[in-house]
Amino acid sequence: MSHVAFSDLRTAAYCPRKCYYRRRQDDDEREPPPEVTEIRDLEPRYESLLEASIDDLASEPIALPPAAYRDRLAETRRRLAEADHWGRLREPDGRTVLATGRHCRGIVHKVLEDPVEPVLVSAGKPPENGVWESQSVHAVAAAKALAWEHERSIERAWLEYPAHGTIRRIDLTTRRKAGYRRALRAVRELDGPPARIDNRAKCGACEFAEQCGVRTRTLRSLLGFG
Repeated sequence: MSHVAFSDLRTAAYCPRKCYYRRRQDDDEREPPPEVTEIRDLEPRYESLLEASIDDLASEPIALPPAAYRDRLAETRRRLAEADHWGRLREPDGRTVLATGRHCRGIVHKVLEDPVEPVLVSAGKPPENGVWESQSVHAVAAAKALAWEHERSIERAWLEYPAHGTIRRIDLTTRRKAGYRRALRAVRELDGPPARIDNRAKCGACEFAEQCGVRTRTLRSLLGFG
């Protein structure tokens, strides 16, 4: 049985139907847009960003006002340095590592050592607490692939949100692993378009909404007039 890509697992956790349409695209259409790369490229530059002027920060692809961004990133550094994690995150054992596990494979943005832990770098906005479900599935997949290669158990992972100056460590709980298994099963069962999801709020920003045939509700219909 072929390995499932991390990206397919992440997309299926968000919406299996979106994963179906994305898998039908050509490889070049599935590449991340340039703005994603620009945001991820902030990650190796945290120290210089902390020393940058307000004007220089304003020209960077950050999601907060420059002064607020610098304050948040400084607090993130302080918190992680106190826990002896900042140095590990700044000088990982590997970057852009292709990891292949028993069931899945893909790129791990950073691999830490002592202990071995995957780090994923997100171009998006973090939720108020924790990480998004799709990112949780991605993190479990990355950890399982590294665990398979290193022949050891991995129970934690990291999510970095460079545009927001935020870094979060998560435990790979039983609930998170169950979410991974659901996504893996969903990808492997994609022999046709799955049923549409009930959460139509996800459809508004989906590039496949028209192809999918979903109708987003108008204000008139929400008010009961249509």
